[in-house]
Amino acid sequence: MFINKEDLGSVIYDYQLDQITDGNDDLVVQACNAAIEEARSYLTPNTDNKKWLDGRLLYDVENIFNKVGNDRHSLVVQHCCTLAKWYVAELCNADFIYEKAKERYDRATSWFTKVATGTINVSSLPQLVRDETTAGDKQPFEFGSRAKFNHDY
Repeated sequence: MFINKEDLGSVIYDYQLDQITDGNDDLVVQACNAAIEEARSYLTPNTDNKKWLDGRLLYDVENIFNKVGNDRHSLVVQHCCTLAKWYVAELCNADFIYEKAKERYDRATSWFTKVATGTINVSSLPQLVRDETTAGDKQPFEFGSRAKFNHDY
């Protein structure tokens, strides 16, 4: 798994996590999995949508999220932990400020959105090579004229 309970120590104290989940590690695993899936959804290009062919970087999402240990991208790990904390915080806001968790969640999702749209680029993330398999046969621009207008009914 890309992140786990031990990684969450950077965003939430262990006693808070145990208090909120009542010691149920399955809830922590579920929050981590939800955070990973949300992060993946931001970075995965929609190749059916032509706007993804506008020249923005395409990240190798499988490669990014298959890394383990110190090979993981630290900023992606940190933002995934923030997302997971939000999913845990939905259960209860015991002993930490709910608004602060919400603010950090919004900041993390904003960062992923900026990376996905190409507003910011993370040069240290693995990227896909743009070729026939990643771009398909669609082009970002189409040329031609409209069909001739005809008054016949």
